[in-house]
Amino acid sequence: MAKLVFGLNVSLDGYVDHQKFAPSLSLFRYFIEQVRELTGMVYGRGMYEVMRYWDDDHPDWNAEERDYAALWRSQPKWVVSRSLKSVGPNATLVADDVEAVIRGLKAELPGEIEIAGPDLARSLTDLGLIDEYRLYLHPVVLGGGKPFFAGPRSRLRLVASDLIVEDVIRLTYIPA
Repeated sequence: MAKLVFGLNVSLDGYVDHQKFAPSLSLFRYFIEQVRELTGMVYGRGMYEVMRYWDDDHPDWNAEERDYAALWRSQPKWVVSRSLKSVGPNATLVADDVEAVIRGLKAELPGEIEIAGPDLARSLTDLGLIDEYRLYLHPVVLGGGKPFFAGPRSRLRLVASDLIVEDVIRLTYIPA
């Protein structure tokens, strides 16, 4: 049975915004290793459109970016969207019966499946499907933006706090 994990980089005040702060090279390397271990990824439309960046090669990429792109392309992806009509390579569009599809993935696959996107995470949280939340806490304050938690959530229990690299701490929570 797969574990569904929602994890993102987050500011000290609880916001996610890949355009206002990004992982250092050492943290990026850490994420490469995490992607290598995944069974697959489930994306909401917005996050999937951001991540489609990795579908095309860019001449200015460094070795780590090329490595990440190759891993991202090789991972199976499920994209939850009612507005998209098609998705890219190695991706499956999930437009209907999202709960049944995600429950099926969870029941049939081993390992970890990454959940990407706060709005999707909220929907899956409301259905009781997310097993773990990982906040990669960065020493920045944004003062506003898209919150990590897109809505109220029941109590969580802290199960780990780890210094991942330099000044980024990973807080790991499970539903209480």
